[in-house]
Amino acid sequence: MRRTEVSLAIVGGGAAGLAAAVAARRAGAQDVLVLDRNEKAGGVLLQCKHEGFGLRKFRVSLTGKEYIQKFLGQARKLKVKVMAATTVLEINSHKEILIVSEKEGVRNIRAKTIILAMGCRERQRGEIGIPGGRPAGIFTAGAAQQWINMKGCLPGKKVVILGSGDVGLIMARRLTLGGAKVEAVMEIMSYPSGLAHNVATCLNEFKIPLYLEHMVTWVHGRERVEGVTVARVSKSGDPMVSTERRIDCDTLLLSAGLVPENELSLSAGVELDPLTGGPIVNERMETNLEGVFACGNVVHVHHLVDHISYQAEAAGRSAASYLEGNLLSPSRWIRLTPGQNIRYIVPQRISGKEKVTFFARVHCAGDRMKLRIGPGIAEKKIDRVSPCEVSVVDLHPEEMCALDGLSHAEVSILRG
Repeated sequence: MRRTEVSLAIVGGGAAGLAAAVAARRAGAQDVLVLDRNEKAGGVLLQCKHEGFGLRKFRVSLTGKEYIQKFLGQARKLKVKVMAATTVLEINSHKEILIVSEKEGVRNIRAKTIILAMGCRERQRGEIGIPGGRPAGIFTAGAAQQWINMKGCLPGKKVVILGSGDVGLIMARRLTLGGAKVEAVMEIMSYPSGLAHNVATCLNEFKIPLYLEHMVTWVHGRERVEGVTVARVSKSGDPMVSTERRIDCDTLLLSAGLVPENELSLSAGVELDPLTGGPIVNERMETNLEGVFACGNVVHVHHLVDHISYQAEAAGRSAASYLEGNLLSPSRWIRLTPGQNIRYIVPQRISGKEKVTFFARVHCAGDRMKLRIGPGIAEKKIDRVSPCEVSVVDLHPEEMCALDGLSHAEVSILRG
């Protein structure tokens, strides 16, 4: 088996992987290799033809393809090597990566440092647990997006969408503009999962009904979907049989959440957070394995690609510092756990000596809030928080002086 040595190997060539590669090269990393399983690097953004990307990062509204092309162009200028159509089979704790591709065959890569940027995948029907037949016509929202945007094919003519995630909302509009009839969007929660802007522009403007606290209880059809039974759910999340009704349709789209892809992380021995499904990291985006970093949707699911880029750039700079021997470990790490109104917090470990960008999801929305570490030890004001958005908060070392000596602290988001 052929063996190759590189300074930095990045697993995943989507928004996170490419941003990390560009940042690492700019920070001085000389030998950067990006591995991507798709035929072309760029990830899911290549199939996103709608605008709204880059408003924070580039201060202009771009399509997904335009956004990722900026990073692809920068990577080419900086001579980042990209191996597309390459599947990573395994990563071990010695930073050895086993890959396979039609062009290269089976090959072993030994890296001095690794960045995990595998992204996330959509929840499938089996994970959601929808009973009924197994006919054709059931798609994830991302698969339907690829069909219509990349292949020019409508997946169906009468569509029900389960889940109100952003991709599902955007597909409701795209399908309508493509000539399909979106009968309804069903959401099991009491609030939409996607951004309020997408609810307004993708559903309300097209008079597509959104049913909150509803679920699909049965799929009808043998060869092709013929309809679905839907029902309201109780406070405990169980379907209320007395509210069941049938909606005729030929297509069911699933937009019921995303799952970080961490099978490779587990094979390497990376410690995962059960709340995020992603690696536990510190403010440098370093995992429990020295010299192994992670960023983007593999760490936790973001709602804006701009935030993915910022986080990935931090990981890229940290990896470059590690290669130069400048990434020294602090005398102790402070372990952070979710407190009031926090579903999860990233990073889960901090030194208190470096700038930290916190990414948090909350249980309840609110205005004029504050992020608090411990019993008022460190605080930062936040204008607004929402369960469907990731709250991003920066804290600087001078704002965390009172954390000295702590080994553990709770993080809460409360009314200010």
